[in-house]
Amino acid sequence: MRVLVVEDEVILAEAVQSGLRREAMAVDVVHSGEAALEQMAFTEYDAVVLDRDLPGMHGDELCRLTVERYPSCRVLMLTAARRLDERVTGLELGADDYLTKPFEFPELVARLRAINRRNPTAQPPQLAFAGLRLDPFRREVYRDGRLVRLTPKEFAVLELLMRDRGGVISAEILLEKAWDSHADPFTNAVRITISTLRAKLGKPALIHTVTGAGYYLAGAAE
Repeated sequence: MRVLVVEDEVILAEAVQSGLRREAMAVDVVHSGEAALEQMAFTEYDAVVLDRDLPGMHGDELCRLTVERYPSCRVLMLTAARRLDERVTGLELGADDYLTKPFEFPELVARLRAINRRNPTAQPPQLAFAGLRLDPFRREVYRDGRLVRLTPKEFAVLELLMRDRGGVISAEILLEKAWDSHADPFTNAVRITISTLRAKLGKPALIHTVTGAGYYLAGAAE
């Protein structure tokens, strides 16, 4: 999952970024609504974690613009507001969910994963494909009942491949979705991650390469 955190409290923003990265998410951080719009103009995000009380452009306005311009991007609004009418305002503007500050980090993760499932091709809580089972909430992967221990990046890449259900995904898309904006576009990180992922999943191989196009999942007989 590719996430943009829009939070003017630098320490909180960095803590959220670090925590979400440990949950196998690719996370970028900006500290204003204006910077968020610039970032979203050239990067496709699955979700935005949005502080409602931003300086300059208010979070409500950024929420409205995000929903208008990027309808597939989910919005999780963070707010210190405890009044019902203030929270309802954000939802009426198109936010998918809200979380009141201060919050517990596991709840933030759970709500992000929940809203990410709300799309035209909704995915089940657990993904299964050719003997693989992936649980995004517990961050567990099993192959034929055997637990496979993966790094956050390996988990993120496998989740993307499983969500595409056998479609070919380019290295560029994997880099965009599983890494953040600081990733070197000429890096061989995707190739290395695919290689280690194949080794951990074992034989027969499930991840296949289409030269010049990308990678896809297929069962042993395919």
